[in-house]
Amino acid sequence: MFLKFLLVFLVSMVPLIELRGAVPMAVAMGLPEIPSLLVAILGNMIPVPFIFLFARKFLTWGKDKKIIGKFCSWCLKKGEKGGKKLQKKAGRSLYVALLLFIGIPVPGTGAWTGTLAASILNLDFKKTTIAALGGVLLAGCIMLAGSLGIASFFS
Repeated sequence: MFLKFLLVFLVSMVPLIELRGAVPMAVAMGLPEIPSLLVAILGNMIPVPFIFLFARKFLTWGKDKKIIGKFCSWCLKKGEKGGKKLQKKAGRSLYVALLLFIGIPVPGTGAWTGTLAASILNLDFKKTTIAALGGVLLAGCIMLAGSLGIASFFS
């Protein structure tokens, strides 16, 4: 069982998949719901401070490099575009909007993208981390409810 939880933990750290893939996977493997959700949340949150503190620096450094330059430039443009769009729509409720952006499980959103956008926009680290945690909790609950509903439908 430890290896299954480790797999859930590691999958929840993967960009684009995150806990949106880890929670349904845990349900499919028959793991207990609440411990699985907690493991997925922890795994999804571990990259957040590193993304916030280092991603922009790495992408800025890498945008001029031969092999990774196009990818780094694309990430910077995507993060800046998404961040400015979020900032424009949210106004003073920027951190609530960030929480919802991370928490609503649709393609292209999540802790990685939201934290990268916050980093590119030079938002406050503590407020961004709290918003990311709230968003990850929301996404986790949504994904667990959806996964259990689908699992019960097919059983």
